[in-house]
Amino acid sequence: MREELQASCNTMGVSYLPEKECLQQADIILTIGGDGTILHEANLTLEYKKPILGVNLGRCGFLATCEVDEMETKLAAVARGEYSLDSRMLLYARVLGEDNWKGHALNDVVVTKGRLQQAIDFSIYCDDILVEHYRGDGVIVATPTGSTAYSLAAGGPILDSRTKGIVVTPICPHSLASPAMVFAQERKINICVGQVADDEVFLSCDGVSGYPMRAGATAEIRLSNQIVQLITFGNADQFQAIDQKLRSRR
Repeated sequence: MREELQASCNTMGVSYLPEKECLQQADIILTIGGDGTILHEANLTLEYKKPILGVNLGRCGFLATCEVDEMETKLAAVARGEYSLDSRMLLYARVLGEDNWKGHALNDVVVTKGRLQQAIDFSIYCDDILVEHYRGDGVIVATPTGSTAYSLAAGGPILDSRTKGIVVTPICPHSLASPAMVFAQERKINICVGQVADDEVFLSCDGVSGYPMRAGATAEIRLSNQIVQLITFGNADQFQAIDQKLRSRR
């Protein structure tokens, strides 16, 4: 695959570089894989501010706008400037009092219990005002992009990718009255962890970089000052992708 891609790039006068050099010099970042690959590269490219073209090799590839058999055609379209940029918001997360850890998320920030931990109490604050209390396995804070991922699987709503909002969805809550909530993107969300055993609670951004949280610790999640730009073609529409890549694979 790499050799074929390099040959295609060379015929169009497009430089093919190793990853580190690519991040510094490239006009776009090409990812080949599934959504996880795009999420990984989105974090790597933040400081370089490069748009991402995702080529789908995964099962769903919801964020990808190019299939493998379209790669040569769509690379040629990019070289001609025939594409659009879809700007996506990010979340910024940190644990209060822990200066050595912070993270960004294109999809979601998750605070969840470890495998052997009992259900945990979580208090949710919006701009320092208590708005909900959950007892369950965890809490997902998702962007509109991430509303079709883990949050959706946990019963959260789908947000239009152009919506300026944040979804807070409980994971396996021990209550029939624990709905997901949607907040304006300017809001600051704090998740305070109740009593836990053996520090078996973790905070992660886009499924990676799990950071342990102690009892009483608070995760602060807010709108990042960074964005990610995804390359799209034609009249790309989120709900068309939902129909093609989610409903059709039930």
